[in-house]
Amino acid sequence: MTPATVLVVDDSATKRYLLVSWLSRAGFTVVEAETGGAALAMLPDAEIDLVVLDVKLPDMSGFEVCERIKTDPDFGALPVIHVSAHAVDVVDRTQGLNRGADAYLVEPIEPDELIATVQAVLRYYRARQRAETLAARMVKLAETTLAINSASTLGGLLQAAAVGSYEIFGGPSVVVAETADGESLAAVATGGAAAVRPWTVTDHEPIVGSTVRREPPETWSVLDWPEGEEVAVASARLRSDRTPVYVAVPASTQSPGFPVLRQLSQAVAAAVEAQRSYDEEHRIAVTLQRSLLQSRLPDVPGLELAVRYEPAGAQTEVGGDFYELTMLDGRLLVAIGDVAGHSLHAATVMAEVRHAVRAYAVEGHPPGAVLELVNRFMRTVLAAESATLCLLTLEPDTGRVRLASAGHLPPLLHVDGEGAHFLTPRGPLLGINAVRPADLEFTLPPGGTLVLYTDGLIERRDADIDVGLAALAACATEVEPRLDAFCQRLLVTLAGSAEQADDIAVVAVRRSL
Repeated sequence: MTPATVLVVDDSATKRYLLVSWLSRAGFTVVEAETGGAALAMLPDAEIDLVVLDVKLPDMSGFEVCERIKTDPDFGALPVIHVSAHAVDVVDRTQGLNRGADAYLVEPIEPDELIATVQAVLRYYRARQRAETLAARMVKLAETTLAINSASTLGGLLQAAAVGSYEIFGGPSVVVAETADGESLAAVATGGAAAVRPWTVTDHEPIVGSTVRREPPETWSVLDWPEGEEVAVASARLRSDRTPVYVAVPASTQSPGFPVLRQLSQAVAAAVEAQRSYDEEHRIAVTLQRSLLQSRLPDVPGLELAVRYEPAGAQTEVGGDFYELTMLDGRLLVAIGDVAGHSLHAATVMAEVRHAVRAYAVEGHPPGAVLELVNRFMRTVLAAESATLCLLTLEPDTGRVRLASAGHLPPLLHVDGEGAHFLTPRGPLLGINAVRPADLEFTLPPGGTLVLYTDGLIERRDADIDVGLAALAACATEVEPRLDAFCQRLLVTLAGSAEQADDIAVVAVRRSL
């Protein structure tokens, strides 16, 4: 029998001596009280596992003491055994059991009968406690699994896992995993928050699967463990080419078989693997997208050029925004576009569309014809894709502009003394078989500024797009002497106050006075 502490409550010193002697010889730790009030006062400070309670007490009946124990939210699960030499008839026994007692013994009591009854009641209550603890831990495990799968970064995932482990097992915890770059991180929780730091497990599990083992605390020196405590370590490894994920907690918090700790390590390993795959894909996509964006703008006499590109926030995959500024046959080619979707696939489609635009423009086609050819290319080669694109050519000497749009947001024109207004080119987006209107032709006056942009600058999930367009027009009523400063102000004013959910590209062209 697992050691237990029994509280014996009886006002008779002789009977109390006998009960204490029998229980002590059976291996129980025994504490004593003479009255019901004294017994109730002892409960908050003493770790009592069971109460042996006489029915006839000088200050209150044992029935009342039992009832007060069972209705107390802190001690309601404490088992109580009534003993009595006077209240021995059926009515007394029935009242005692109805008011919360778990057993009722009538004197004279044999020692073996008392010990067997105590052991039986304790077995039942401990099995019930284990079941309730397991059920509560499974609920917290489900909540922790949801939290780790909702994390947007590996560090946040490990913090959620460590905090969840602390809440599940009620003690300090360490969660260790390796990033996609091979850096080993440990999240340490000693309360309601967790800190992440570099830390490496030196002895990796060689097998694929999950194991649980006990280790000395010095092996896990990343945390100061309670004195005299061993560490229960669960490891989970989903692939042979990955290092395991580890969850370490005090061994005293564990039940036989370590079911919850093992399941937690498996849930963390699955979430870490998904996060690693996301990080790898995101890094590849970002590298691809940045390699396709111009690192240097052309130097065009008579024109000032500025661009801004801001990738989306950490929770969003890389998108298909792109821009192009190139001199062709004495004219400046300006393009800005957005391929539908946010993924590595969208970035690769963006690359194909951008190269197609450049190739057809080099052949000397005007903007509308370029869009028609790119559209034909997409419908043939990329039949399932769609994109928006705004394309123009600008003659630096005359300011003559020829512009065509394929479903893209309207360019903004600012002219000194006239303010800012949106141009209204029309045209279906790329990927749709529809008639395209003629190119829009106009002259950009000296000092005039054209602004092209993607939807990340103005679109917000909680507002209509017209609100964003109006905000852009209001920001562009004045243009700074330096075009770079103007573009930066647009970004800060329009996109700096909320979490960025999409890529942003801004292109500004100003004709010199």
